Amino acid sequence: MFHLVHRIRGGVLWANLGLLFCLSLFPFTTGWVEESRFAQTPVIVYGLNLLAAGLAYVVLQTIIIRQQGPGSPLREAVGSDAKGKVSALVNLTGVLCALLIGHGRLGAILAMVCYGAVVVLWVVPDRRIDRVVRSHSSASPDIGPGLAE
Repeated sequence: MFHLVHRIRGGVLWANLGLLFCLSLFPFTTGWVEESRFAQTPVIVYGLNLLAAGLAYVVLQTIIIRQQGPGSPLREAVGSDAKGKVSALVNLTGVLCALLIGHGRLGAILAMVCYGAVVVLWVVPDRRIDRVVRSHSSASPDIGPGLAE
């Protein structure tokens, strides 16, 4: 995503720090889920961590697009962002399953299936941004070495 950014301002830095903070929580939430053997509360917190990281990414993406203006290459690359919207919906479904289905571990298992489905969705690399980076690097000679690779 940052391959398409030519100027960084304060909002982008703060949004990126928010995303990095959310990502830094994953070792703790993952460890808690594993130690508790998929108990309800840790599975819910893990799902909330997934949602927070996804929201932080969307915020970062939105700030970059707003700073770039109407001809934003990132907006061109992201398009309608169906993959991101589906991911958020499936993660939210997982949190709700863990929260509302209290029959033994069924809710936690369904939640983990939802979280796993999102992982499978993203296993295939997202080529949208890569495609736009390549088209802009061949059309724009002002991009420095390493940025278009």
